[in-house]
Amino acid sequence: MMKLRSKRFCRSSSKLSNGGNSMKGSVEKEIKWELRPGGMLVQKRDTAENEGEGMITIRVATVSKWHDISVEATSTFGELKMILSLVTSLEPREQRVLFKGKEREDDEYLHMVGVRDKDKVLLLEDPATKERKLYGFGAACRTISV
Repeated sequence: MMKLRSKRFCRSSSKLSNGGNSMKGSVEKEIKWELRPGGMLVQKRDTAENEGEGMITIRVATVSKWHDISVEATSTFGELKMILSLVTSLEPREQRVLFKGKEREDDEYLHMVGVRDKDKVLLLEDPATKERKLYGFGAACRTISV
């Protein structure tokens, strides 16, 4: 049984190679592969926007201001926080970044979560850090006035 199947396979492959020679006008398209952040090797998408590639602009809204930040689409939220620390003077550990109503972790990738060009991200100051600053500032005022 196995020999018959292998013979059939050989015959069919020879027929395909002969048939392939008769199709001289066909153009073979090269398949491009990409490695996703999770380690999965997948076929690269062929879209007009080239989703997941290049620079995207994200509108980051704080309580009173907003900033347009350009980052790579494959960046992480931690990298976004580092850029925001230069703009807002808040340390990355003091920042809380929300996208689609959920707080995002530093190791999550923007394109894997669904952040696209011209999307809005909300930046809030960590309440615990804000409280520590208030108490630290209050203690400093008391020592000066005494």
